[in-house]
Amino acid sequence: MSKKSISSLSAADLTGKRVLVRADFNVPVDDAGNITDDTRIRAALPTIKDLTGKGAKVILCSHFGRPKGVDEKLRLTPVAQRLSELLGQTVVKCDDCIGDEVASKIAAMANGQVALLENVRFYPEEEQNDPEFAKKLAANADLYVNDAFGTAHRAHASTEGVTKYLSPSVAGYLIEKELKYLQNAIEKPQKPLAAIVGGSKVSSKIGVIETLLDKCDKLFLGGGMIFTFYKARGLNVGKSLVEEDKLELARALEAKAREKGVQLLLPTDVVVADSFSPDANSQIVDINNIPDGWMGLDIGPDSLKVFQAALADCKTVIWNGPMGVFEFDKFAAGTEGIAHTLAEISKTGAITIIGGGDSVAAVEKVGLADQMSHISTGGGASLELLEGKVLPGIAALDDA
Repeated sequence: MSKKSISSLSAADLTGKRVLVRADFNVPVDDAGNITDDTRIRAALPTIKDLTGKGAKVILCSHFGRPKGVDEKLRLTPVAQRLSELLGQTVVKCDDCIGDEVASKIAAMANGQVALLENVRFYPEEEQNDPEFAKKLAANADLYVNDAFGTAHRAHASTEGVTKYLSPSVAGYLIEKELKYLQNAIEKPQKPLAAIVGGSKVSSKIGVIETLLDKCDKLFLGGGMIFTFYKARGLNVGKSLVEEDKLELARALEAKAREKGVQLLLPTDVVVADSFSPDANSQIVDINNIPDGWMGLDIGPDSLKVFQAALADCKTVIWNGPMGVFEFDKFAAGTEGIAHTLAEISKTGAITIIGGGDSVAAVEKVGLADQMSHISTGGGASLELLEGKVLPGIAALDDA
């Protein structure tokens, strides 16, 4: 998917032009409506500043939450305030994303100004990718930039539909960076390529595990999904999470790894608890000795050492999914240990890619995000890209 990017557009292409930019401003807020993490807003700044610097009129749109119709708590007003602070200019806030009020505010914009449309999901037509709604959304713009990688795997009006009415339609800097790192890691990685896949269920990661078995040299598994593999091997897993209907699949995946010559590493020991709570009683046990009535909530210290030794010579590492219930400090050592290991090998020139979701939260929790080569902004989108799926929001953009 080699797509035309914003970097190919000059000031001559952009001065005075109205540019509709799909950003991902779906940020976390507290009960009072204050933004608690502005990472996604800051991630959009390079694209916005490039466009305003080249004299464009920038019209930003985004979804926020999952509203059923207009929801006062899910207006983008706090985002407009934070953007105004970050850009050093007042962002014009519209109370709708289509219609006369939007048209008149955009008509009054000067070159280099920025406007923010209201939450596109106030209209059910957004997620339905309704052509009429997409046409109305595109009506106030001359060209389109998609910089919302986190929603690129959805064919919505603001990610896919508008491209039929605006030309050129190009990728912003954030999407350009995501494609560069994630596609290169799969298509032309520096070897050895390792993938670390965690999370609670095998079922949510089947596609990515199967694809990675065709590409990588080493595959590390952690999180709740490991117990399905252990049970498939005939081991006792106590009260640990198991997907009974995926036992055959686990056996098949292990067989595929052997057949492909991929080194598949499962933990050798685990931290088990007598209940699922932050202050549960816990103990470290070998995987052959999980006691009845106990559940595994993290990989053990021996596993971490084995994983660290196997990662030492890797030149490209993709990490998607935690090693345990890292939200509970008592069961965070495995996940945090992997984060520290990747930060270390990054210093020696390895390419480390953190593939969205909980892995990003874990890396940020230990303050190591800036030491990784690339932190993906899209959990679902990065998974689908790693699986080799076509992302509609990117496929719709102009080819390079």
